[in-house]
Amino acid sequence: MPSTTIEICIDAVDSALAAQHGGAQRVELCSNLLEGGTTPSAGLIKTVRDKTSLGLQVMVRPRGGDFCYNDDEFEVMCHDVTAAKSLGADGIVIGLLNTDGSIDIPRTSQLVELAKPLPVTFHRAFDVATNLPGALQELIKIGIARVLTSGGEPSATLGIPALTELVQASAGRITILAGGGINSTNVADIVEKTGVKEVHAGLRTVISGRMQQSDKKISPGVGGMDESQRFVVLEENVARMSQAIAGIKHSS
Repeated sequence: MPSTTIEICIDAVDSALAAQHGGAQRVELCSNLLEGGTTPSAGLIKTVRDKTSLGLQVMVRPRGGDFCYNDDEFEVMCHDVTAAKSLGADGIVIGLLNTDGSIDIPRTSQLVELAKPLPVTFHRAFDVATNLPGALQELIKIGIARVLTSGGEPSATLGIPALTELVQASAGRITILAGGGINSTNVADIVEKTGVKEVHAGLRTVISGRMQQSDKKISPGVGGMDESQRFVVLEENVARMSQAIAGIKHSS
């Protein structure tokens, strides 16, 4: 087991298999990654669970957009936590904020209780919280196991100073999971400078779909792709990151 855990964000079974074969230890399973990730279907959770031995963290997010949810949306989240547990998830990923950007402590606490005994990750909603050091302390009190963060910056590279401070402030009470633009070319620098023990990466590549009707004119979809294209995680990209992580261990 490497000294730094690799978590890959995925939305499909083939990407889960690529993550496993490339050397990742864990996946964050989502749907709708073009909107930042929403709750995956029951079928997707079950199939990834059946076909991989990876740690399976399931996103519970009822929609794209902001992280302030109404009563109906929160009810959906509660049902989805229960469903993910029953389908073999190893952990739950959530992120709830109030209108002022503070942590929604009561609802987050409810979901942590509902998820037990599974650990809960607070996702990058944390990065838009109004006070990151204060928010971290609140998440520790609630019982959150880890927080996915770029240190409040657009990328983990830009967030290195803040990530370093968060690792120090965590004092082993919560895991800081660094994420945001991490790949094989920058992971060593981020890990060595911040002291994080876990990293989260998308590593997505646009590929052509399986259909052969390339002469058909299809209007561009979200993100400028058309319906003959999709995002996948490639095994070789995960393997490069694994090798970069191994290099950190060998040089230390």
